[in-house]
Order: sequence, then structure tokens, then C-alpha cells
Amino acid sequence: MANARRCVLAPAKVNLSLHITGRRNDGYHLLDSLVAFADVGDDLILSEADELSLGVSGQFSEGVPEDKRNLVWKAAVAAGWAGRIELNKRLPHGAGIGGGSSDAAALLTAIGAELSLDTVLALGADLPVCCAARAMRMQGIGEQLTEIALPSLYALLVNPGVHVPTAKIFGALEVRDNLPMPKDIPHFTSNVDCVDWLRSQRNDLEAAAISQAPVIGRLLEDLSDTSDALLARMSGSGATCFALYPTKKAAQKAAYELGCEHPHWWCAAVTLN
Repeated sequence: MANARRCVLAPAKVNLSLHITGRRNDGYHLLDSLVAFADVGDDLILSEADELSLGVSGQFSEGVPEDKRNLVWKAAVAAGWAGRIELNKRLPHGAGIGGGSSDAAALLTAIGAELSLDTVLALGADLPVCCAARAMRMQGIGEQLTEIALPSLYALLVNPGVHVPTAKIFGALEVRDNLPMPKDIPHFTSNVDCVDWLRSQRNDLEAAAISQAPVIGRLLEDLSDTSDALLARMSGSGATCFALYPTKKAAQKAAYELGCEHPHWWCAAVTLN
């Protein structure tokens, strides 16, 4: 790094759509997903040092390991980088919005690591798209990326404070060979135009997640009932869900409404790109 001390953002990843299209013989699921990134996320402060160390603080620091079990630590080792990592966990973890994958990707990008695709995928299927940190169509097991031009989307992200392991969600999946998104994603002229198209897409993990954590179904209903909500959907394997709105002000109003009704839920009005 050019600077001895550097602060970087690990943005929340949001699956605007997530189609499960098959499963390989090695157990990895094939997907077709439209991914965008929020203007909120975890913060990392990286400082050069002779040895690797990690400290975790912030709203969602509880239970996050500060050793080799942490994905950001694994990414540093894979890149051969040593230094002090101070991780401020502002995003709920195990929540379907990137979390550790985005943390690890932010470190790799900040230090200018040049790793093979296989090495990056070994850290996690979300790592390639999180390294890109911009709107992408993600296919295969996460290794096939196509940049997509998206208008700014105004969203409310909400997590109800439950964690369902991804393996359990996939285990509850009844159909694994669903249709992909259309071959060509249209050029969107506005955020409302984009939302109109997204309504015809889906998250194939949603029903399985609700079967494991019924509060996700309640959350989706509550998001749909907020003022000016255009679309409500789950991100990734959950439990974080999102709603899209015509303006940032409408998303902020919805955050206030839902925050008052459910003060223990995590809510964030964001812009997605």
C-alpha cells in the first residue's frame, strides 16, 4: 500500500435477483444473480506491520473471530500480506449481504493483491463479485461476471436479527434446476423502469428461508406495506430483505416507519449501484 494506514469500505452486497439453475457433481450450486452494492458497509483500517493481527469492534462485533477463522484473515494470508486489520462490523453477519466476503474483498482490493480466480473462489463464491464491488450479473458458481449498467436504486435493507446457516437454506430447497434470468438484461432508463423488470425475476431461496425462519415472511410483508414500496425481496440466503422505492427520501421514511414498529431490527436506507 502507498499509505501506511488506510481506511476502506466493505459495502453491503444485495442480490436483486437470485435464480438457482442447477447443481454440479461436487455439490456447488449454479446460479444466475443480479448483484448491486450499497453505500453502507463495514469499515476496515489497514496498517502495515511485521505480523498479521486483527481486531473487531462495532455494533455486530459479537461472535466475530479475531484469528485465522475470520475470512479477512484468510484473505490476507492468501495474499501474503502482513499488518494490522481493524474491522468495524456495521453490517449484521451471516445475513445474505456479503459480510465477511465483502470484508475480505475490500482487503484484497486495498492491498492490490493479484490472486488467481481459483484462489479467490477458494475463499468464497461471493469473493469475485465483492472484489468488483459494482453492479454485476453473477453466474456459474460465482466466477462468471458481466458488468451491468444499473440506475441508482433507493432501498431499505432490514435484518430481523435471525441467522439461518446457508447450508440449511440450500438443504430445504425443493427445486434446484430453475430457469435463469433472460439472456439479455435490458438497458434501464430509470430506477422505476429497473424495478418493473425486477418484478419478473425472483429469489429462489426465499421460500426455503421462510420455511426455516418464518420471521422472514413477516418481514417481507411489512416491507411491502411501507409507504411507496415498489418491490420487496430477500437478499442472498437471508435473513436480510430489502424494498425498493422511487426516491431516497421514500426509503428513509420507510426506515423510520419500520424502525419505530420493530426497534430491534437493523434498518438502513441506502443507494444501490
